[in-house]
Amino acid sequence: MEVINEFIVRGIVVGVFQENCWVIGNRNTREAICIDPGDEPDEILALSRDMGVTIKRIANSHAHLDHVLGVRGVQNETGADFLLHNHDLEILKNGWRNSAQRFGVDPDEPIPNPSYFLQDGDNLEVEGVNLQVITTPGHTPGSVSFYSDQGFLFSGDTLFRGSIGRTDLPGGDYDQEMKSICEKLFQLPDETNVLPGHMSETTIGFERQNNPFVQNWSKSLE
Repeated sequence: MEVINEFIVRGIVVGVFQENCWVIGNRNTREAICIDPGDEPDEILALSRDMGVTIKRIANSHAHLDHVLGVRGVQNETGADFLLHNHDLEILKNGWRNSAQRFGVDPDEPIPNPSYFLQDGDNLEVEGVNLQVITTPGHTPGSVSFYSDQGFLFSGDTLFRGSIGRTDLPGGDYDQEMKSICEKLFQLPDETNVLPGHMSETTIGFERQNNPFVQNWSKSLE
């Protein structure tokens, strides 16, 4: 758990895809944002109760199956708005069906429609928590990341420790993803803590200096 003043961030690994779901809250206002509830909504809700917060908004970095399976369960219990970039609406509506069949995952209920659509530069807020929306297409057309001036970046499946999100699925674009990383995410301070959609945490500075995908792509432009 990370606590900066009233700001609290905790994560939980959910589902067969081992996806990182993040709950960002304020211990005074007791309101929170849930990023990427990929599965096991009961466990996510238990985490929020342990944090002493109520999820008011569900914000998704993108619409792949492993990031949306828990949306309905969390929404049913909290009434939280569900937010997504509109460029991922087709994936949300139809793409998950193919993925579900491929991986043998059968959602109990259809994935809900977004309450609102996210746009670049939006301030995603609940009382005491503010995240800036950064559009980072490439992994999917509508991939976004969320930045807090408390020093956290929730990068979804765009940037991982020593790696990047795959771009071989429908709608993926390798060059676009690299531009999202190098031209947008790498504009953030080196000390920014990167909390990704899978695997372990990292920092912007570490990835700028050590990410092999970034280094190879940069060399290709020389």
